[in-house]
Amino acid sequence: MILLDRVTKNYNRRGTALKSISLHVEPKEFVIIVGPSGAGKSTLLKLLTREEKPTSGKIIVNGIDYETLKDKNIPLLRRKIGVVFQDYKLLPGKTVFENVSFALEIVGMGNREIRFTVPKVLEIVGLTGKENSYPGELSGGERQRLAIARAVARQPKILMADEPTGNLDPKHAWDVIRVLEKINKYGTTVILTTHNQDIVNKLKRRVITIKDGQIISDRASGGYKQA
Repeated sequence: MILLDRVTKNYNRRGTALKSISLHVEPKEFVIIVGPSGAGKSTLLKLLTREEKPTSGKIIVNGIDYETLKDKNIPLLRRKIGVVFQDYKLLPGKTVFENVSFALEIVGMGNREIRFTVPKVLEIVGLTGKENSYPGELSGGERQRLAIARAVARQPKILMADEPTGNLDPKHAWDVIRVLEKINKYGTTVILTTHNQDIVNKLKRRVITIKDGQIISDRASGGYKQA
């Protein structure tokens, strides 16, 4: 599903963000990536979505070799990768239903299929009944779950959640984590970056620790390793 082979990313002024990272993620895995700010976690996600190109090394995602990936095919790649951010990136002037449907419209889905798909996705994330609400009328946890709904509506093979609970209180944070677990059970590979030690320790999933651009720990199950 995801393969990185000795991947390095250099920035001219900021130095080296990643140093010869090698990593393999199986289909349907739930992987947590931890590490201090500036460790290279966000750079890793940007490489996977092809927002950034590696300085050296090989990246293969879902059978696609990034070395031979043409720029015109990047949008198609990104349709197979859902991304959720800490700050939601919702459209404030659109309702809950419209936020999700917009993500489907831009990939060419027809109105009939959108009307069928959106309610099912909102049910998965626990937002049934909120269809006509606007993001500003939702709690932080609900906004994050809406962001997840929008990201998974296109049924991506991979969902990457970059600090999705960073702005949330513990209850709403766990609501979001349970949604990610549910989506993973449906067969989507989930990659979660977080600073929340409680979530890491209780989830008991594979934990990869990055420090100074290098993987210093890769544990098969749970347990936060202080970086």
